[in-house]
Amino acid sequence: MAEPKIKYDRQLRIWGEQGQTALEKSSICLLNCGPTGSETLKNLVLGGVGSVTVVDGSKLELGDLGNNFMVDESSVGQSKAKTVCAFLQELNDAVKAKFIEEHPEELIESTPSFFSQFTLVVATQLVEDSMVKLDKICRDANVMLIFARSYGLTGFVRISVKEHTVIESKPDHFLDDLRLNNPWPELRRFAETIDLDVADPVAHKHTPYIIILIKMAEQWAKCHGGTLPSTREAKKEFKDLIKARMIASDEDNYKEAIEASFKVFAPRGISPHLQQIINDSFADVNSSSSEFWVMVAALKEFISNEGGGEVPLEGSIPDMTSSTELYVNLQKIYQAKAEADFLVMEQCVRKILKKIGRDPDSISKANIKSFCKNARKVKVCRYRPIEDEFNSPILPELQKYLTDEDYCVAVGFYILLRAADRYAANYNNFPGQFDGEMDEDISRLKTIAVTLLGDLGCNGSTLTEDLINEMCRYGAAELHAVAAYVGGIASQEVIKLITRQFVPMCGTFIFNGIDHKSQLLSL
Repeated sequence: MAEPKIKYDRQLRIWGEQGQTALEKSSICLLNCGPTGSETLKNLVLGGVGSVTVVDGSKLELGDLGNNFMVDESSVGQSKAKTVCAFLQELNDAVKAKFIEEHPEELIESTPSFFSQFTLVVATQLVEDSMVKLDKICRDANVMLIFARSYGLTGFVRISVKEHTVIESKPDHFLDDLRLNNPWPELRRFAETIDLDVADPVAHKHTPYIIILIKMAEQWAKCHGGTLPSTREAKKEFKDLIKARMIASDEDNYKEAIEASFKVFAPRGISPHLQQIINDSFADVNSSSSEFWVMVAALKEFISNEGGGEVPLEGSIPDMTSSTELYVNLQKIYQAKAEADFLVMEQCVRKILKKIGRDPDSISKANIKSFCKNARKVKVCRYRPIEDEFNSPILPELQKYLTDEDYCVAVGFYILLRAADRYAANYNNFPGQFDGEMDEDISRLKTIAVTLLGDLGCNGSTLTEDLINEMCRYGAAELHAVAAYVGGIASQEVIKLITRQFVPMCGTFIFNGIDHKSQLLSL
């Protein structure tokens, strides 16, 4: 196993060995291997997914040479799936690659059970009818699904899964779990042993800011009826009190305390987001509940009992100005509390598993420990079925997008992509696909788009003539630059879903090549 670790060294730093193992165990199915699909799969093969299956029934044509660098002139007339599959295999021979020469639309109709064997399906360049059918199939089989499509200078990416839970969400910015305004007994006792008025200047300038803030917060609360600073004026006064404690201008620890004082003002207990998760009906677990929801049920018990309204402590502290002895002792106190909280959580998880008739040891210590460390950051993402979105979008949102200057082009493309599929269903080709019929195509597409808006409850809404003309000008072409971008976004979301790290996008991602914007629509 040493070789894969070296091969994937850079990405291991991002999603770790657990994430890489999940990728290496995954089985990906790609529908249609034009430039959008090929670019998506290229990134996943280089990332080290376990296996890929390419489904495409078309033959390579001369036109494919201009937008897909995975094919060359010698491949013209051959199976597109076979050619792309061979190229992908060359990129990473550790990935198992196979192909099926069949049109995805026919496979969706004839063999829906085919898709149940995969971890995730990437469906590219499908029209609306096939999207709806495939979405139902994958949801019934609990297979993750991502739609991706490029169309001229626009494109979209849309995730569709019933539910996706994330433990290691890795947010860009998140408050350190230091409990400065709610220290547990051991931390409070340690803080009491340290005198902020110590005469020794060396000791004074090496008191960790954690201790300074705990003691200053306690002092403030005693003088203000047990409350902490909440107004702008009170927070400024609190900082001034810390500054007044400085006995020299070079005391970095006190400067750090002033800069970190906002951590004292953070509310105690859990966030509204986490409260929503522990109150979710899925937290009432049974024998078929996932590991995630079993641990959420245990977390709920912990917060109500041993946690005293708080989640298990994460157990790490940031770097800070401090003597080595004080920093190490402080670190040990945080680590000991985190370990004690973990042991309580582990016991609770085992008890719940036994209660619901599952093996008490079926959730590993490592998984419980990871959950404890990330309890404040866990996420639950749920996605509407595609059919629901297409038939009954969230009307206030749709109307807002249509009249919003920043979103009107993105939602215009969203509507026109759907209108183009209706056009193709009616006329057996996409608008602008053939020369000499542009004016008629524009008129037809406009009529279909207006009808679609009416069907969605947006009577009287229109799209600009320029945008409709632009859509017809595209002629359903897949441009390599757009396909590479859309494929990059799609592969990024695949990795988020498989590794269960980072929060996947919620909504429909629209690329607007006219204004060089990428936007998410929540419909």
